[in-house]
Amino acid sequence: MTSSRPAQNPGGSRTSSPGLAVAAVARRLGVAPATLRTWDRRYGLGPSGRTAGSHRRYTPDDVARLLVMRRLTLEGVAPVDAARAAVEADDTELASAARTAPALPAVHVEGDEHADDADGDHDDGFTEQFLGTVGAPGGDGADDDQAPEPEQEPRGRARLRALPGGATSAGPAAGPPAASGPRSVSAPAPSSGRVSALVDAALAYSRTACDNLLVLGPDGDPASWWTDLVEPAWLRLSERTVLAGPGEMPEVVLATAALRALRHYTEEFERAVVEAGGPPANHPSRMRKIVLVFAAPDEVVPLSAHALAAALAAQGSMARIVTGPASTHRSVELVTMVRPTAVVLATTQNKPDLDVVHAVNESYPDLPIFVGLRADAAASDLPFGPTVQRVRSFTGLLHEVLAVLRSR
Repeated sequence: MTSSRPAQNPGGSRTSSPGLAVAAVARRLGVAPATLRTWDRRYGLGPSGRTAGSHRRYTPDDVARLLVMRRLTLEGVAPVDAARAAVEADDTELASAARTAPALPAVHVEGDEHADDADGDHDDGFTEQFLGTVGAPGGDGADDDQAPEPEQEPRGRARLRALPGGATSAGPAAGPPAASGPRSVSAPAPSSGRVSALVDAALAYSRTACDNLLVLGPDGDPASWWTDLVEPAWLRLSERTVLAGPGEMPEVVLATAALRALRHYTEEFERAVVEAGGPPANHPSRMRKIVLVFAAPDEVVPLSAHALAAALAAQGSMARIVTGPASTHRSVELVTMVRPTAVVLATTQNKPDLDVVHAVNESYPDLPIFVGLRADAAASDLPFGPTVQRVRSFTGLLHEVLAVLRSR
């Protein structure tokens, strides 16, 4: 395809830099340098700038077009159509792409960065301004002046990326509310491109990119955040076999970022409640209707349990998550001590251990117990009784628990 890019404005601020080599742009976009060369050869999305030594360099406009291309391909648009849209993008669209593109993981491929940068005139200021980590879409920019410095990604060796299909256990594939009351449980779903970008960020061990993609801002909803973004990315990672180095674990990178986002959300929520004149979290009036959330006994990182607790908090309900070893005897003791309004088993496992459910139901047959189970085969192991309810989805689990809380 022949490039038909509009002539760049020589007086614009985006074209004043000598530009970047292919390896530097590839690292920031999260693609291989060979991919950029293919886009150049096939679609005309190549570097248009040159240094004094005649080395080709990507200008800010070039990078903005690549951001458009990358975003559209992540969203499932055919490469040829994505390239056409990138080539035909005007200055307004390019500025918007550079401003709103989510942070993408940096990918280092040994041997590429010096091949195209022999003259060593790499422009760090250009990188910071146009390829630096940017906030997730939807931010209001209020905290831009306090934003942390972009994290430096590990460099110095080639990374073997994940192989799909490695696991067999995977299932099928925001902030405080207004003071006037709990917020709605519905919110626009993030695009599939953000899920792919989040998986890529975890596989690249990029804490900064994961943090930016997982921001749960003032208008966020923990339930939608979990079901539309975090859970799909978590399940995709569980299906990958990764050849990692010491201290590298993509699941831990994603889980840590997700827990950090939920903790920040909860802190902001509680601060808003107190500032609006409400009682603090440990006040007896807020502990009368509490939900006790269990995870599967062998679930190392119970992300769904934490997400459910945050989603309940967004609706003005109190929940506590049982972490650490909890035998059936200890679980019954916890129920006796806390005296919850309902008990929930929240897990992403297809066939979790249900001993805790049986033990609590035998000791407290009138206590509502909700179990999140996708697989029908596991449902046959649930205790039979009117107070034990199996729920197939996270959203259904949240609605059922809220219904019980509001009826008591």
